Amino acid sequence: MALASESQPRELTGRGILLGAILTVVFTAANVYLGLRIGLTFATSIPAAVISMAVLRLLPGATIQENNIVQTIASSAGTLSAIVFVLPGLVMVGYWTGFPYWQSVAVIAIGGVLGVMYSVPLRRALVTGSDLPYPEGVAAAEVLKVGAGVGGEEENRKGLAAVLTGSIMAVVYPLLAKLKLVGESASATIPVGLGGTALSGGLSLALVGVGHLVGLAVGVAMLTGIVISFGFLLPIFTAGGPPAGTELADFISDVFRHQIRFIGAGTIGVAAIWTLLKVIGPIVRGIAAALAASRARGAGGNASLDLTERDLPIGLVGGTIALLMIPIALLLANFASGGPVGAMGIAASVLYVLVAGIVIASVCGYMAGLIGASNSPISGVGILASLGISLLLLGLFGGGGDTKALVAFALFVTAVVFGVATISNDNLQDLKTGQLVGATPWRQQVALVLGVLFGAAVIPPLLDLLNHTFGFQGAPGAGPDALAAPQAALISAIAQGVLGGDLRWDLIGLGAGIGVVVVALDEGLRLSKRGSLPPLAVGMGMYLPMEVTFMVVVGAVLGHLYNRWSRRQANPEFAERMGVLTATGLIVGDGLFNIAYAAIVGATNNPDILAVVAEGAWQMPLGIAVFAAIVATAYARMRRAAA
Repeated sequence: MALASESQPRELTGRGILLGAILTVVFTAANVYLGLRIGLTFATSIPAAVISMAVLRLLPGATIQENNIVQTIASSAGTLSAIVFVLPGLVMVGYWTGFPYWQSVAVIAIGGVLGVMYSVPLRRALVTGSDLPYPEGVAAAEVLKVGAGVGGEEENRKGLAAVLTGSIMAVVYPLLAKLKLVGESASATIPVGLGGTALSGGLSLALVGVGHLVGLAVGVAMLTGIVISFGFLLPIFTAGGPPAGTELADFISDVFRHQIRFIGAGTIGVAAIWTLLKVIGPIVRGIAAALAASRARGAGGNASLDLTERDLPIGLVGGTIALLMIPIALLLANFASGGPVGAMGIAASVLYVLVAGIVIASVCGYMAGLIGASNSPISGVGILASLGISLLLLGLFGGGGDTKALVAFALFVTAVVFGVATISNDNLQDLKTGQLVGATPWRQQVALVLGVLFGAAVIPPLLDLLNHTFGFQGAPGAGPDALAAPQAALISAIAQGVLGGDLRWDLIGLGAGIGVVVVALDEGLRLSKRGSLPPLAVGMGMYLPMEVTFMVVVGAVLGHLYNRWSRRQANPEFAERMGVLTATGLIVGDGLFNIAYAAIVGATNNPDILAVVAEGAWQMPLGIAVFAAIVATAYARMRRAAA
């Protein structure tokens, strides 16, 4: 497969759209299940790029830009599946018994298309005019470049070998874990007085790869958040000891989920507001540049702009956003029919979607650029969106009356805003990939809309299937095998807490105070040119389970040490690229394995279908040893290839 040489290479094609649609169904199904089962989803950009290259290289005339369109469609739909962090809440609070198809499709599609539109002017502010690392966007671009043969023959041979080696290593470990031959994570409960804390790390090579790509500053910031939550807050909040009959480990886990995460959400909120204030200037300049590009297009046609600067016309973007407010109003009116929310509440909610969408798109785009779409605390944004609309409804209608209907309406509005959050979280990552491979932005933005529509069409029946098969924990009539849907439960609890009058404002306020201190530290470090401490990354370290964050920190440290070694080599740029490609392979292999495993579990309804032995205490220490050996081998091979 070679790069097309024409001025407008093959890009947005029917076969690419078809392949993207097929991958959408597969990836979305996997993400919906994993999101409801364990509260995590995975970014599908890189697996989609790998599969696309394998398929399209068999057809004539395939280009790197065409492969980029396929991964764009599949990744936007796969990311949109994070809507399962909100919509199941309507079943859990007893307002819905299932997922009405067209109503669910509408709320998912409208929110997603809004996310695409909000992302258009942000491209110039946060992608082309920013030094954010975009780890997964860069990784996807590297995969596409290797597949397309960019660079010298020897470099590409070694680059492809690095991706394949990393991918194989990343498949081997989770396969061993699902066979129950090694542990999937390492954890320990540490008593502190009557209470305690917990240490844990998910033995995931993908997390190590992400850490390698995001860099040391983000890793140190996440470590700071981990220390705050697990080193200080958990021992303090568990100091009274567990209730009678409750194990210490269960007590610590419960305190983290229901108290510490709210503190982390407060920190994320302050960091998000500060981030928005810092990026307002670039956003305004990005919008101005988009307007200038629109005028240049009007005066001289598309030929007056480089391919890589042709966004959707800003007038079309603004008009689409304004027009979408009409179906949003109709959708909310239909949902609220017969309840306490009248015309004034619907109008206020539409305005909330419009304004909150702008804020959330900016913040989520920044978070994706900072740490990648897979590891962004998107559910933390959902918490803030739920908090905002719940406060608005509380101010309009008070806490009395039909609280259940108000809670359901708050969740429904949150679902629209959350669609914006999920797509903007992923889209700017995709647009970064497009920038690096010479894609045309408007074609990619059209592909993003197509991906949203494909995803919106398949998510509701998947939710219905899982609801009727398993049910959701906390929902009326849920059985013993019900899916946890942890984020949906937490976001529902926020709405119920605000409108019911029992939300722990003290926890959110404490988190906000910590956020103010972290922002001040970050600004001081930047002014003194001693580095940085990205506040959002600190908030992520506080909010996300250590099982997710710790290996990102490890990967950041290993990546920093490797890059220091690379700079001493004869060809430092090539050496660093080998590191990026191997880390990319770790993400690719893990993602592809997760897709295959989710498909097997979905077909058998048995999460332990691959297990060959029973769980035992020996699996965790053996897993740590095997995992460390694989990581050491990966970095040793990196250095040999680079040298």
